[in-house]
Amino acid sequence: MTGIGGGVELGAQAARSRALAVLRVRSRALAVALLPAAVAVILLAGGSTGHLVGGGWDAARWAVSVLALLVLAATAAVALVVARARPAVTPTVAVAEESAPDLYRMVRDLADRLDVPAPSAIALTPDCDSWLEDRTHPAHGPPPARDHDDLSDPVGPARRRSAAAPVLVIGSPFLWWMRVGELRAVLAPVVAGTGPAAHPDIAAARRFIRGLDAAVAATSTDGRGPLARAARGGIGGVSRLLLRGCRVHAAEMERGVAAAAAERAQAVDYGLRIVAQEQVGLAYAGWDRLLTRVALPAWRMGRWPSRLDVGVVAALTELSRRDRLAEGFASRLGERPACDLLEEPGLMDEAVSLLAARLFHGGPAETGPDWAPVGWEEYPEEVVDRAWRTDAARLHRVLDTLGVRRAAEDAAPGTDGPTLSRVLDHLTTTPAEAPVPARDPAADAVPGATPGTGATSGTAHHATPGTGTATPDDQATSDPQAATASDPQAATAPDAQAATTPDPQPFTTPDDQPADAPAAPGSADHSDDGNGTEDDDDDLAGTTPRGAALAAGLSAQLAREEARTQALASGTAPPPPGTTTGPAATGTALWDDRALPLLPLQPPRTGREILTAHITAMVCCAAMDTAGATPGLDWLDGPTLLVDGARRADLALHVRSLVETGDPAPLRAWLSDLGVRPEKPVRLV
Repeated sequence: MTGIGGGVELGAQAARSRALAVLRVRSRALAVALLPAAVAVILLAGGSTGHLVGGGWDAARWAVSVLALLVLAATAAVALVVARARPAVTPTVAVAEESAPDLYRMVRDLADRLDVPAPSAIALTPDCDSWLEDRTHPAHGPPPARDHDDLSDPVGPARRRSAAAPVLVIGSPFLWWMRVGELRAVLAPVVAGTGPAAHPDIAAARRFIRGLDAAVAATSTDGRGPLARAARGGIGGVSRLLLRGCRVHAAEMERGVAAAAAERAQAVDYGLRIVAQEQVGLAYAGWDRLLTRVALPAWRMGRWPSRLDVGVVAALTELSRRDRLAEGFASRLGERPACDLLEEPGLMDEAVSLLAARLFHGGPAETGPDWAPVGWEEYPEEVVDRAWRTDAARLHRVLDTLGVRRAAEDAAPGTDGPTLSRVLDHLTTTPAEAPVPARDPAADAVPGATPGTGATSGTAHHATPGTGTATPDDQATSDPQAATASDPQAATAPDAQAATTPDPQPFTTPDDQPADAPAAPGSADHSDDGNGTEDDDDDLAGTTPRGAALAAGLSAQLAREEARTQALASGTAPPPPGTTTGPAATGTALWDDRALPLLPLQPPRTGREILTAHITAMVCCAAMDTAGATPGLDWLDGPTLLVDGARRADLALHVRSLVETGDPAPLRAWLSDLGVRPEKPVRLV
């Protein structure tokens, strides 16, 4: 590497030395495997020359020869599995050069300024991150055609595959939110990593580690018989042993690569990169809110928003308007956005949006009657209204199973339909009833302790579908990057020089996330016990007995619906390998899509959250049908209720009062102020 500073040279030298250490582990393993064969050769040669003769030497020759053959066979099996195992590839949308010539030109110009090889290709990922990914394994297809000036190849065509540059993976939210100069500054340290990746020793060490990792994954599945399971277990054990021996050296090698790339990138747009890193954190905050608050309700309804990246811009613009700390960010919108580097940004956004739905929710790879795209202008009617009416219908079905009367005995004719009054009357607590008390911590600490009075009425919260409390349709993590262990990128792209991501929610204002905003079904907040887990045992503590029973019924109904959906999904044939989505292939043949979603967004909802969401949906349906309210979309908080065009953010507080205390007075007063008639039947799905 020429023309680099001392820091770059030191980092590159450290990476090379660690790469050689990894290769030495491979050489030592090979030497150990060949040792019995070498001893057998010596014994056979001694017998043929008459030096090692006798019954004992003959027995030793036979034993060592058999051992050598067994070890060589096992070594060949391990080497074959490591060589043929297909390393996992991060699901991405490929960007062909003809669909983004300006983007390729910018990346190549950046590589020329950094004096490193240009990436072999560019791909987009539905995440707020950027990295380099090696896809030179034969299972990933032939390397793309290269211009003569893309990558100098002094070692000749025989080693061209090993010297091929990695693929540059760019987070799609960066393209739509960042300006061209900001994107260039953020990509500088990532592109700089192609220099160390082209070194033969580092490339060989990375291939060896990826092969071992792929072999461990390939042998982790159960075999069809005892012999196959034993063979898989042995090969997997050897691969894990070699991985443990390389772990420290591989980590230090990647640190050296990252240090060299960061040092080299300081010469390009250093000042602008500091400003651009602020946009990385802002983009992540908006992307996370958009997925969890806006996209997830649509995915649950069988609709996938086809312009997620456009929604990121709208969400971040709204965040800039609400938060004074973000003032000035919106003024950047007058500059040229990075998505202008694409020839057809709309088609690319659609492909990335469908891939995001697959990764974060587990949707199908192709559209259909039950999995259709939805535009933002159609979102209120197609998603919000339909979701509320679906939840309201489920609420009344559960009330029917509980034997709740549809109308009072003295009710007027025509009022026996699905009314809000039926829900309010059922959940109203009489003086003889008491809320389910919270569990006494002292009773948990003392074995055999007797819970306080009223504990028997809370047994409903122990039921799971079939007996149950949590719906499996909400699994997730609020941070898509927190699940790196399940991300194929973590194992296949150790050379990723990712953009640093600050706190995912750096901005907080009263208007940003109202505490009493009307939550759409599935958007309720989740309490945390400090260890990242929810206390599911107390999810209905403090509610009324009727509310606890209704929540258990709703949870069971949701679980049954989810089970039916999964059964239908498992009966469909998977898409053929190489199927393309949108303008480019999404790489479905290169990653295991049987374990979708790979990055679920939210943990299961508790019984109280499910009950609150369904009551909120019923109230919103009544407001729309009797008071002229309309469904709406808030870019940061998702589905919302609009009254005279203004968002009503005071409903959740009154619904919680009904759920927790059984007192409908605050909610009835709120309904009276809006002119909602709870005794009127509402339209359901």
